[in-house]
Amino acid sequence: MVESQVRGSPRRGLVSATLGFFIGFAGVVLYGPVATEFKSAMGLSGLALGALVAAPQLTGSLLRIPFGAWVDDVGPRRPFLVLLGLSIVGMAGLALLLTVFYPGGLTMGLYPLVFLFGALSGCGIAVFSVGTTQTAYWYPKESQGTVLAVYAGLGNSSPALFTLALPIALGALGLTTAYLVWFAFLVVGTVAYAVTAVDPPSFQLRAEGLDPETSEARAREHGQELFPGGDAFASVRDAASIRQTWVLVALFFTSFGGFLALTVWLPSYWVSIHGVDVQSAGVVTAVAFTLLAALIRIPGGVLSDRIGGEVTAVGSFLLVAVAAATLVVTRHYTVALGATVAIAVGMGVANAAVFQLVPAYVPEAVGGASGLVGGLGAFGGFVVPPVLGVFVDVYGTSGYATGFAVFVALAVVSVALSERLYRRQPTTGPDAVPADD
Repeated sequence: MVESQVRGSPRRGLVSATLGFFIGFAGVVLYGPVATEFKSAMGLSGLALGALVAAPQLTGSLLRIPFGAWVDDVGPRRPFLVLLGLSIVGMAGLALLLTVFYPGGLTMGLYPLVFLFGALSGCGIAVFSVGTTQTAYWYPKESQGTVLAVYAGLGNSSPALFTLALPIALGALGLTTAYLVWFAFLVVGTVAYAVTAVDPPSFQLRAEGLDPETSEARAREHGQELFPGGDAFASVRDAASIRQTWVLVALFFTSFGGFLALTVWLPSYWVSIHGVDVQSAGVVTAVAFTLLAALIRIPGGVLSDRIGGEVTAVGSFLLVAVAAATLVVTRHYTVALGATVAIAVGMGVANAAVFQLVPAYVPEAVGGASGLVGGLGAFGGFVVPPVLGVFVDVYGTSGYATGFAVFVALAVVSVALSERLYRRQPTTGPDAVPADD
């Protein structure tokens, strides 16, 4: 009998997951950086604009739940490719729609189609929970905070780069051609993931016909310490039965949902409140917020491993609350820029802290927990922008600043929840035992 072989390595698993996430996650900013183009062409209200820029987050958040759980059944590679394939369909539809109707024919009557194609394009965003699980299963428990922060931090950088590139491409190529180039990027990136991705050891061994007990024992020899239950629905049920899972969902709603919301909303804020042009608004948003919040996750993960995710979360959400309150009242450009940087740091580090806690609190159902936390938490990226749009409809242009009161409230609640986790579970290392209260 030929001995079963395990292909790949933890590094390859991390690199391929990060690549796939980078490709799919760019869909976050499908409409945000050029929102004013769609607003003027279609005559959108603040609420309609907020819903449109958030459209990719609808599928990008909710699909994380079933697809994150599906990983525990079939491994991460197949769910990754399905989600990226759906994103390709959405981007193709949007590019075709713009080719036929933009600019003169892109009216409010086409809003449902524009929203639909945006939602389909957002399916690639949902690979976050799939890649999180892929990375977690490749690495030992004591490295989770660091490697998950590297995965999320580098993957999260794509919205920042596209926030920079899309307005520039708009000026150089026009809106339709810019989206055609994006479509090509998505196709090439999906093929690259398909070529490089390998499932974690236990899934490879199971695919070769080994029974679960044998495959787990063999996988441990290759460094795998976290294992799936093999039942997607059971994984979600197990995670949902642990109360701390829902606390983590609430925290991620503020940190990651808030990150998504501000990534698509800040360009409009800079244009409307501070009078900058569209390209400059994209640069400020990308550099001062999106890219910084993404990359700061990496040291944030290291910090969480060292001092605990709960303590890290408390400090991060306090920073978000203070910075958001500043943006409510200030109209000074430099002060607003500093507050934006502070929110980026707070949200980025908090994102790392929350996912450092997922394997610690829910080690027996990482896939299901990643789906619930990543999916329902990221749903904030769809819920918050329309709420911000209501502030604009009610208060006019000043509503772009007044709306930051939403983030003040969310951050204060998150501080309280993080502090409660700290009091009930002060240690979160690999040997910690979660209190199932």
